[in-house]
Amino acid sequence: MNSLTVRVARWSARHPWRAIVGWLVFVVLCLGAGSAVGINSAKTADYRVGEAGRAETLAAEAQLERRSAEQVLISSRSGGALDQGAARAAAEDLTDRMRRLPEVAGVADPLLSGDRQTLMVEVTLKGEERDAKDKVDALLAQTAAVQKSHPGLLLEETGSPSVSRGVDQQRSDDLALSEAITLPLTLLTLLVVFGSVTMAGVPLLLALSSIAAAVGLSMVVSHVSPDAGVGTNVILMIGLAVGVDYTLFHLKREREERARSGGRLSSEALVELAAATSGRAVVVSGFAVVASTATLYLASDVIFSSLATGTIVVVLVAVASSLTALPALLVKLGRRAERRASRRAERGKPVRRMRGAGGGGRMWNALLRPAARHPLATLCVSVVALLALVLPLAGLKITEMSRDTHSREIPAMQVYDRLNEAFPEQRVTHQVVVRADASRSAEVTAALREVAGRAEADPLFTGASRIRTSADDRTSTLELKVPYLGNSEEAYDSLHRLRDDFLPATVGRISGAEYGVSGDVARYADYPAHQNGKLPLVLGALLLVTFAMTVYAFRSVVLGLLGVALNLLSAAAALGLLVLVFQGTWAEGLLGFESTGSIGSRVPLFLFVILFGLSMDYQVFVVSRIREAALAGVPTRQAVLDGIRSSASVVTSAAVVMTTVFAGFVFLHIIEMKQIGFVLAAAVLIDAFVVRVMVLPAAMLLLGESTWWPSQAVRRALARPEKSPSSRPAVDVR
Repeated sequence: MNSLTVRVARWSARHPWRAIVGWLVFVVLCLGAGSAVGINSAKTADYRVGEAGRAETLAAEAQLERRSAEQVLISSRSGGALDQGAARAAAEDLTDRMRRLPEVAGVADPLLSGDRQTLMVEVTLKGEERDAKDKVDALLAQTAAVQKSHPGLLLEETGSPSVSRGVDQQRSDDLALSEAITLPLTLLTLLVVFGSVTMAGVPLLLALSSIAAAVGLSMVVSHVSPDAGVGTNVILMIGLAVGVDYTLFHLKREREERARSGGRLSSEALVELAAATSGRAVVVSGFAVVASTATLYLASDVIFSSLATGTIVVVLVAVASSLTALPALLVKLGRRAERRASRRAERGKPVRRMRGAGGGGRMWNALLRPAARHPLATLCVSVVALLALVLPLAGLKITEMSRDTHSREIPAMQVYDRLNEAFPEQRVTHQVVVRADASRSAEVTAALREVAGRAEADPLFTGASRIRTSADDRTSTLELKVPYLGNSEEAYDSLHRLRDDFLPATVGRISGAEYGVSGDVARYADYPAHQNGKLPLVLGALLLVTFAMTVYAFRSVVLGLLGVALNLLSAAAALGLLVLVFQGTWAEGLLGFESTGSIGSRVPLFLFVILFGLSMDYQVFVVSRIREAALAGVPTRQAVLDGIRSSASVVTSAAVVMTTVFAGFVFLHIIEMKQIGFVLAAAVLIDAFVVRVMVLPAAMLLLGESTWWPSQAVRRALARPEKSPSSRPAVDVR
């Protein structure tokens, strides 16, 4: 009762107004600091990996990098034949307007499509590729102005910047929709759990305040680890889930202790008891999520780092709120409840019994019956069922989600499709970059011309090419066009043809030359390869961290190994279900998506790490209750059953809340966010209702007292003289 967790809760309970005001000040300061320093967004160079990244760096150092471009399509508004005279006049007007913009580096000559029905004007932008989407408004304004001057024509604009801008807008709209769905459902779930608007509002308000503080802190932290534009997404998703759950764990234990004490303990004492048990479980669980998520930094990827930073910040803030603001609020609410009970007693009215004060209920007794009566059979059947869900994971296909996989509800994507149809020869561009001594410039140029000649004779390429050389003659680039979509097999074949055949036979013969191929297809190919190379390191670290955290929490090597095995099984089953649903087409209508036949390249690793962390929530909370009973001298078998029954209501409530939060993301348009939301919701249900109710108790019942090896604390507790039934369980859960 003298741990740091209890001391912090004790101070908050004794000075509730100071703690509440202090928390609000902390939230305001976080938001203020974040607003003051702003967000440091990741630059183009931060995304470079593999050969494509090295080639882009070589080109950028020589100022030969490919710049972002917008394409304006001019066609007949009526759908009939294009008036080429009017179209060229519009193109001339557009070119003149665009060239006057400070954001524009250049405008190419108009290009007429093969069917002579579309004229294209390509506009190249200045500056960073990642900043180009912020400059699109100026270009769209000029396109709109030309459209107004030529009402008989149809002018449409697309390009990487406008697509990125459209994706950002869709993500913002989706998150607003998700919040509109999730918040009311979460509040309704909490109302069912507590039967009180006030008590239901506490977890939700603390979670929202934690999210606000985390958003501000993440802006500050972005100046150390750049934000890739996904930090806020993960803060909202994870923050609402763990923020409500951590508060729920603590709050439900306080209500359980209040009901058990029958009014004999003060609100301050009840808060301390809750802090010594559930409070410690929250801290251990929170740090387990943090430690697990930190392994994502080992992937050496700016997006994974951004995801990890957002998760770590919001989890730490949520833990802090459950230790400071929550005890203060519980004391204030508890005192109010005590005064209300006192007035009812004075009037001779019965005191209302607290809801949500624990108890397993019939459903949980029924769910536990197989494990209690037939643990071996239950364990075998449950593991086989989970392994069946794991099987589809063998067919996992990951791809980099690109423009070709974005939602077609984005206007720029609709124009992008028309661009590809009208100008198939413009679909993909490979950029070959070569750096050598200036004295070998002529030799490099000759080699690149030979590459262009080979490409011209190959049906995978269009034959169009362009060679550029830097001012110091050290770096040269060759651009080659491919008439296939970026996510097609032909596009990947053309990349491999370049890298494996054309370049080694030409540029590769030049002594001391550095070379590589960049471009969108090269990025799509190199990122999964980069991730696969980092996968063993990240997963190894993840397993080690999970084992170490479990051993630290329960002083048991057996529980550490069991925790790793169960988390691995739970996460793999959820990912197998993800593959089954999203790589096929059978669930498209049900979940509102168009299958790409693959999973987003960043989804599996991120989810694997997050699922390991979130699985620790239930692992720590349930096993803490079991060990608490065992330390009180209850035999291991009975401790397992009692511990799971006593934590049943809070596990149920937490699982429903988490599922509600994550399921809200299934309604999003962005396929990767939809996949993440689906698998997190499925994983929580699998973990709460199968792993922790079937597999865990069955395994612990079979292991018996060896579960606690090598710790002697439980054995000493069992060897003590039997306590009376009224004795309280020990609260020392070290």
